[in-house]
Amino acid sequence: MQKEQFSRIGYVLAVAGSAVGLGAIWKFPYVVGENGGSAFVMLYILICCLVAIPVFLAELSIGKLSESDSVNAFRKLAFKNKKFWGYVGGLTMVTAAVIASYYLVIIGWVFKYLTLSFTSLPKNIESSKDYFLEFLTKDSLGQFVFFTLAFATCLLILSRGVKSGIEKISVWMMPALFLMLLFMLFYSCTMDGFIKAAQFLLVPDFSKITLASFFSALGLAFFTMSLGMAVIITYSASLSDDANLFRSTISVVGINILIAIIAGLVIFTFVFEFDAEPSQGVGLVFMSLPTLFANLGFTGNILAIMFFTALSFAALTSAISIIEPFVFFLIREFDISRAKSLAIVGGGIFALGILCIFANIEGVGDKYMVFGKDFFSFLDFTAEKILLPLGGIGGAIFAGYIIKKEALYTLFSPYMTDFMFDVWYILVRYVSPIFVLAIMINMLFFS
Repeated sequence: MQKEQFSRIGYVLAVAGSAVGLGAIWKFPYVVGENGGSAFVMLYILICCLVAIPVFLAELSIGKLSESDSVNAFRKLAFKNKKFWGYVGGLTMVTAAVIASYYLVIIGWVFKYLTLSFTSLPKNIESSKDYFLEFLTKDSLGQFVFFTLAFATCLLILSRGVKSGIEKISVWMMPALFLMLLFMLFYSCTMDGFIKAAQFLLVPDFSKITLASFFSALGLAFFTMSLGMAVIITYSASLSDDANLFRSTISVVGINILIAIIAGLVIFTFVFEFDAEPSQGVGLVFMSLPTLFANLGFTGNILAIMFFTALSFAALTSAISIIEPFVFFLIREFDISRAKSLAIVGGGIFALGILCIFANIEGVGDKYMVFGKDFFSFLDFTAEKILLPLGGIGGAIFAGYIIKKEALYTLFSPYMTDFMFDVWYILVRYVSPIFVLAIMINMLFFS
């Protein structure tokens, strides 16, 4: 089987696209808003350095050394208990597919609001809330149409393979995303709310930091870096041999943080411009922002189109990255075509996505509750609070204790000093697993 490889820039933009996704533009602003702003941003960046980067490099090493899918990567590199470690790799792959099923539903919501931006946005917060809730709980047909559009777009991109599909779309979408956000940032600079947004995000108030903030920053860093879901392992298996592994990692982390902060500045400028509340939770993008855009008239429609287009680009690059690991595994494990692999994986994701849509529909979702949660919430809870942390711990422990240190040193020494390697090795063996375990325990028992 001919091996497809990412170029250096293709790898960085594809992985950055995965990391940015809905995490940096949708989740980052509302989590920052709930946790008091700038001090939390600093805490998030610190956690990225202490936890996310070490785990990212651990997963990168697994993918690059094995040049295989997530299941066989663990099997190939383990010197004993190969079957067990294969299950760990399989867990990360299944986690990604589970997340993809409800992720595509949310992308459908983004597509819906993109079309709405061309016509009429709700002009006050109450009508905006009513509109979103009506769409979420009653419009099963509308959700199905937009979910199917998101699903078909992702499969079309994935059907083209690594070079012609994933890399090509990432190399085009990521710069476009950045330019649109940059334009919106420049426009935001002309508004009175920009100064308040900059102070909220960039001037720290450490009195806002609590133990809950610490765990929120830890979870956000983990989620926004696409860790524990086989993405980094799978993409790194197709990374060209001349790529600077450390520089590529820092580039991905830097792009992720930069786009998150730009998105935060843009969103909070509009929030403060209209004296709205920054700590609005998950409804910030789908309930509050459309109203704020509507108050700007025709200019607001243009900005809304740009914002939801940017969010669509970010979400799509992320979605294709979390579907690819399972597809990549089936192609290699069973020697089948990409089209057949996509049909198998896509069929499962599509079925779960439909169940997620109807989980929110009045009079339907309560018919198949799981452990007291609607099906959508159950998948989200299971993936974020159980499967992702387990996958992250598995990758860190595997790189820190199972892969031979000499092999890791040979891989990274061209790109790191001995001191940098030693620091990373200590972090990945001792600090990262404990921190990730702390996330899991906190979210399961104390949140």
